[in-house]
Amino acid sequence: MIAAGFGFRKSATEASLADALKQADAPGEPDVFSTLPEKVIALLSFAKTHEIPVKAVTIEEARAQKTMTQSMASQAETGIGSLAEACALAAAGPGARLLGPRVISEDRMATCAIAVGGSSE
Repeated sequence: MIAAGFGFRKSATEASLADALKQADAPGEPDVFSTLPEKVIALLSFAKTHEIPVKAVTIEEARAQKTMTQSMASQAETGIGSLAEACALAAAGPGARLLGPRVISEDRMATCAIAVGGSSE
């Protein structure tokens, strides 16, 4: 299971998401994209283009994850060090691990992190 977790601003574009995903350098096509429920709608068009399902990760599931990095903006808005990292870990399932820290799109509107392992649930 390869999960790409995303955090992004309301003004992020599909180009922002694409840039973040490209920079995250997944070891293959992700099996799932993930973010918080309130952000899913904004991610659906991008996911459809890539033919990848989207998993909504609850705030509780995200907060239960240990992230590699700490974003002051993410911490202030969600109480999570890195939304992208936490969503990737939660979506990849129990035992998942991050391949590296989140990356930030060039326009600074989106972040992406890749987690592998775990289950497909």
